Amino acid sequence: MKHNKRYLLLPIVGIAVACLIAWTNKPKPVQQQPKRPNIIVILADDLGFSDVGCYGGEINTPNINYLAQNGIRYTNFYNTSRCCPTRASLLTGLYNHQAGIGKMTDAEDEPGYLGHITENAVTLAEVLKTAGYHTAMSGKWHVSNTNGQPDAKEQLAWLDHHKVYPEFSPISQYPTSRGFEKYFGTIWGVVDFFDPFSLVSGTKPITSVPKNYYHTDAINDTAVAYIKGFSKTKQPFFLYVAENAPHWPLMAKPQDIAKYKDVYKGGWDAIREARYQKMIKLGLIDPKTTKLSPRWNGDLKWENNPDKDYDAQLMAIHAAMIDCMDQGIGRIINALKQTGQLDNTLIVFLSDNGASAESAAGYGPGFDRPDETRDGRKISYSLKKDNIPGTELVYSSIGQRWANVANTPYRLWKAESYEGGLHTPMIAFWPKGITAPKGSFNKQVGHVMDFMTTFTELAGATYPKTYKGHPIPPTPGISLVSSFEGKAIAGHEEIFNEHFQARYARVGDWKLVSTSDHNWHLFNLAEDRSETNDLKDQHPDKVKHLDSLWQQWAHTHMVLPKPGQRKK
Repeated sequence: MKHNKRYLLLPIVGIAVACLIAWTNKPKPVQQQPKRPNIIVILADDLGFSDVGCYGGEINTPNINYLAQNGIRYTNFYNTSRCCPTRASLLTGLYNHQAGIGKMTDAEDEPGYLGHITENAVTLAEVLKTAGYHTAMSGKWHVSNTNGQPDAKEQLAWLDHHKVYPEFSPISQYPTSRGFEKYFGTIWGVVDFFDPFSLVSGTKPITSVPKNYYHTDAINDTAVAYIKGFSKTKQPFFLYVAENAPHWPLMAKPQDIAKYKDVYKGGWDAIREARYQKMIKLGLIDPKTTKLSPRWNGDLKWENNPDKDYDAQLMAIHAAMIDCMDQGIGRIINALKQTGQLDNTLIVFLSDNGASAESAAGYGPGFDRPDETRDGRKISYSLKKDNIPGTELVYSSIGQRWANVANTPYRLWKAESYEGGLHTPMIAFWPKGITAPKGSFNKQVGHVMDFMTTFTELAGATYPKTYKGHPIPPTPGISLVSSFEGKAIAGHEEIFNEHFQARYARVGDWKLVSTSDHNWHLFNLAEDRSETNDLKDQHPDKVKHLDSLWQQWAHTHMVLPKPGQRKK
């Protein structure tokens, strides 16, 4: 009987042991990996450093201000001083010459001057796509060769929408050939905002637009549509919103212009001083180290300006274009809210260069500028200021004095290597991922090429050594992720630039800079951020040292030799 009881207990013991083993071998709960963020880059075109409200401007930009007040404003961030070079650097994580666009989009005979993003570079879209991201772009491409017509009359007929040629660049250079699943926008740079040239969807030319078309609205509304579509999937997305505003020609909707009809009647000095004081009040600048640089060509007083009414109107249109862009950014933010995507979306906003001092009227028609509208109305390029700017019948721009105001407190403008040309406002917003204090400022020395390193880190992607059989150079970019956490790091110790002979070398706080005249000037940015006190005579050894570093960089990053300079 005892034996029987023992045998009866065996199954019970076995079950208990099995349960114990099962419990001890029970798989541990799998820790959920944090969901990777969506990433949106919004790039303004020819926006001045102080144009938007959160960087000192009087222009109504509540949505951009919202991003700044709930994110980080960077005070030491750089672009490459012009449209297509900045776009090339931003997209590839390389200096723009390494990416193939040392000047503009003409194909030339040196690797740094191919005029399009080279096969020895990868785009953000190509890299993030390999990590499972959806990718889309809306807006200005401007990093491919511009296919012009050999005959000037044929070119104008094409620009005027009187003739159709299907390819604006080689299709292999279009966004959809460089990693973007979806694309809507213009392949070339300059546009008529009411009827843009080189407009495509994917690779298909758009040969007509609706009656009430306005390009800034179309760019932002397309971005909204992409967000709504991507939010229905489980994959994160990368969206590049490349605005054309406020690049010339100055064209805006009448209701937006009306908001600013009286704002600029006080003139250059009044607006510039008001912006400067607002920047100080915001804590954006320290007046001890950042003086208000002398106004460019300050000999002409506003009250003595015979064209003050016309000039005030020009700046009002510039403001209206930015206001409209901000409205579109508001629709993008609302789309993210409505789809539940806002909290885990990183949005960065910046400008491709400083405000432009170019004369749109002075260029006249040709290359990328029409001479009449689709329905045959003549376009005015008058330099006499005897037309009514703001419509598609006038090609105008804000000019040098207003560009100097737009870049308050810095010197010069687009295409120059002084701070007014390449010091960009930059905002990062990401409710779920930024733990730095909301509305804080960050002094890290950053550059548009840093987005590659930053985004690949956040996406869990790998920046490749080769891509489609082509070697890819290492990115010089530095991650911004630490800055999102409020950590103080210096950023780039060395940074360089060159564009049409304008150039600089920044090492620590020292900056050696020249315009295209080749004459170096030396500034200590820690004491003189607005570059008002040239120290080249006091520190000739510093000039020599920084010049040698610039020369070394130029020879190792495809800046030199220039096209046509190679010895035969």
